[in-house]
Amino acid sequence: MAAKKVVTPVFRVSFPSVFEASSWEGSAPKFEVTGLFDPSKFSEKDKERWRAMQALADEVSMDKFKKKVKDLPGNCKKPFRDGAEKEDLEGFEEGKPFARMSSKLRPGLIDVDRTPITDESEFYPGCYARATVTAYAYDNVGKGVAFGLQNLQKVADGERLDSRTDAAEDFEDDIDDEWISDDKVDENDPLA
Repeated sequence: MAAKKVVTPVFRVSFPSVFEASSWEGSAPKFEVTGLFDPSKFSEKDKERWRAMQALADEVSMDKFKKKVKDLPGNCKKPFRDGAEKEDLEGFEEGKPFARMSSKLRPGLIDVDRTPITDESEFYPGCYARATVTAYAYDNVGKGVAFGLQNLQKVADGERLDSRTDAAEDFEDDIDDEWISDDKVDENDPLA
């Protein structure tokens, strides 16, 4: 039987690793993205999607631990966390939940027109997306409930969260003529 899958509300992308799997502290490499959710901006459809995510997480938690996610003990990892935990990082804020979604398989990635995105620069920290996810409970090295990443759809651009700037903007002034002149070759330079 296939795992139950839901579509997330729109979220702001943070820490995307969707073109190449990454590994953290020696763990198995995974494709992943962290979604920063802002419930105050949810449409009615997004509110439904949010409730579906919560219900799916509760369902797998009940199957494995016989408790809903909110009732899990403190030593269990929960799929939703409060942005206050990481408010020193750009985009994370108190009262705004975030969720990490990951997979061992590379997720599909499309734009709003359902065209595949192959250019890595198009999906970056700060853009807006939604995902299809499954949920699973685990009890091995640690225990808890997490979201499995299936596919992603970029829905809008946004201000970058990683402080990366456009190279063309960084160097918008012209370089001094002395550096681009052809007659500046040093004849004593062995590499010239």
